[in-house]
Amino acid sequence: MKKAISICITIFSVLAIEQAMAETFDAVEYVNPLVGSQSVFALSTGNTYPAIARPWGMNFWTPQTGKMGNGWTYVYTENKIRGFKQTHQPSPWINDYGQFSIMPVTGDVKVDEDSRASWFSHKAEISKPYYYRVYLAEHDVVTEITPTERAAIFRFTFPENDNSAVLIDAFDRGSSIRISADGQTISGYSTRNSGGVPDNFKNYFVVRLDKKIASYRFYVKEGREGELKPLDNQRLNEDVSNYHVILALKFATKKGETVHARVASSFISEAQAEINIKELGNKSFDEISSEGKAEWNKTLGRIAVEGGTDSQMRTFYSCLYRSLLFPRKFYEIDAQGNIVHYSPYNGKVLPGFMFTDTGFWDTFRCLFPFLNLMYPEMNKEMQEGLVNAYKESGFYPEWASPGHRDCMVGNNSASILVDAYLKGVRVDDVETMYKGLLNATENVHPTVHSTGRLGYEYYNRLGYVPYDVKINENAARTLEYAYNDWCIYRIAKELKRPQAEIDLFAKRAMNYKNLFDKESSLMRGRNSDGTFQAPFSPLKWGDAFTEGNSWHYTWSVFHDPQGLIDLMGGRKQFVTMLDSVFTVPPLFDDSYYGQVIHEIREMQVMNMGNYAHGNQPVQHMIYLYNYAAEPWKAQYWLRRVMDQMYQATPDGYCGDEDNGQTSAWYVFSALGFYPVCPGTDEYVLGAPLFKKATLTFANGNRMTINAPDNSERNVYIKSLMLNGVPYTKNFVRHNDLQKGGVMDYRMSETPERTRGIGKDDMPYSFSNR
Repeated sequence: MKKAISICITIFSVLAIEQAMAETFDAVEYVNPLVGSQSVFALSTGNTYPAIARPWGMNFWTPQTGKMGNGWTYVYTENKIRGFKQTHQPSPWINDYGQFSIMPVTGDVKVDEDSRASWFSHKAEISKPYYYRVYLAEHDVVTEITPTERAAIFRFTFPENDNSAVLIDAFDRGSSIRISADGQTISGYSTRNSGGVPDNFKNYFVVRLDKKIASYRFYVKEGREGELKPLDNQRLNEDVSNYHVILALKFATKKGETVHARVASSFISEAQAEINIKELGNKSFDEISSEGKAEWNKTLGRIAVEGGTDSQMRTFYSCLYRSLLFPRKFYEIDAQGNIVHYSPYNGKVLPGFMFTDTGFWDTFRCLFPFLNLMYPEMNKEMQEGLVNAYKESGFYPEWASPGHRDCMVGNNSASILVDAYLKGVRVDDVETMYKGLLNATENVHPTVHSTGRLGYEYYNRLGYVPYDVKINENAARTLEYAYNDWCIYRIAKELKRPQAEIDLFAKRAMNYKNLFDKESSLMRGRNSDGTFQAPFSPLKWGDAFTEGNSWHYTWSVFHDPQGLIDLMGGRKQFVTMLDSVFTVPPLFDDSYYGQVIHEIREMQVMNMGNYAHGNQPVQHMIYLYNYAAEPWKAQYWLRRVMDQMYQATPDGYCGDEDNGQTSAWYVFSALGFYPVCPGTDEYVLGAPLFKKATLTFANGNRMTINAPDNSERNVYIKSLMLNGVPYTKNFVRHNDLQKGGVMDYRMSETPERTRGIGKDDMPYSFSNR
């Protein structure tokens, strides 16, 4: 009873703190959802779109500048909007599913996406996480959107026109629309997707207008090569199903007249979509918008930063917003209040949580550790969803959208599950969770080869995936599998598994050593006979590595930097190699790809040598200076990256944002620490960006980070006090943060070379166990 009372008090405490902060600090107004949307195929500055959504919401809405099926759904430099799309797209490379659009028009109705498109200007556009507004010049209509998790309200302000209309576009590749007998409710489904779905996949939607329609007309396209043609004499309450279906709802409007459309969708059924629209209740557009703003402020408000420039504040909260979108909820609440989901793995409707739209190759690094630190209650749901995915498909996803996708390498679901468990975010069915971890070490998905472990037979027998067996990116796989095995070792030890099992994964965790080439002091692909790949170009992207070269991937020994230091011959040589990443010119070998991929170009143009922050393999590298007793170099380079490679502008990223990973890097780094090795309880120190930051944890405790001397020049740590006690370590522990307290920094414009250099100051390395 006392424990229950204590938990209630804690929950009340954190809710009270969040409410107070939401009332006093308007964090959401610093967010710019357009950050990263000024991207082209050859050079990514984020490859994002403005996601108008609730935190982790099931459905996002976005203005659509790209054609139907184009992964670049909104590009800042475009000047026409084709519609307002419900989207579930995590990345332009993965593309979308469960999509349909709504578009207000005036005049002679033209329904195809090119003819109905309207000019717009960013000067007449407002984009916030909870609200979007734009003026459609061709139609003289203002469109506004505000969402809930599974529903949204549109508000259209029309001109005086006898031929106003709202178009419902269910998209191609199989769609259906029906008008109810009273003419006020439109229901239907879209099947358009880019993969990762069972055969029975549908996104069911319902739309209700508050204005009586004068007439309506369906337009259908019967096949991929056909044209949209009007369908006459279609009766109410009858389904119109075809390859592509669009419905035009027509009415006359007065000048300034507003028409509202209430919209919801479901992956389960049309009946569930009707349940989901109840999220809107009888509330007005402005009430839903206000609630959305309050929810974002509450969620963003767990971190309050002060004492930065306006640009730094906007960059920080824009990155924090991006860190709170994916993975998205893929579950719904049925009529009895039960949590249920359509399984993207087997097509059944099942009880329990499900989340999707994230690639673990990206997000294991710091996005999920960030959720463990600041939003563990949400990550608990996500972890339960992962166990459900294993139960429903036999594998944990490595890239899910919404089901398994064949993309990237590694078995990094192990990192995500183990890091959460060891930090107290624990699933209910631990036995099944652990069984799923073991399963992936001995299997690969029969059709989605990035799920499980491609090449596991070689890896388990030889200690590496060979270069000469026609398994691409083999060195990258080996390095990530070794880290993944260390994660399994950690949880096996925690669960007191048989010693032989613990020892097996401890041994495999050292497999990274099998790829170290003493001649170059770099990681190198290795043939099945034990010889290294030849010829070998350290600057060659791809081939043995994934979207990077050997200079980038050599540092992927997250769990044992000391082991890597030893292989390189000691700290001095290790630091020299780290320095070289910045001093080696941005030269590259693109022969594996046959072209300059955008990740290469992003490295080339940043004027930071061969450091490629625009992609994930190297993002932890700067923090490794801490392991070699030169933390001041990390402090210098981290500030350089934050200042140079992040801005709160449409070209604000230095590469793909990637589902919160690149954003969470900035959030962590601006606070002054980073999870180099998920699965440990340590965050490696950098240096704070702001003069003050206050972290309010889910347990109700607060950690205040003070750095009053912080400035553009004062980037180095002179000294640090933790709760009034001098602190020289180059890391801080998870539990020390969660307890709350105060971190007091003295900052300087010159390096402090006597701090953080003792043996006990070094962060965790497996070799030091």
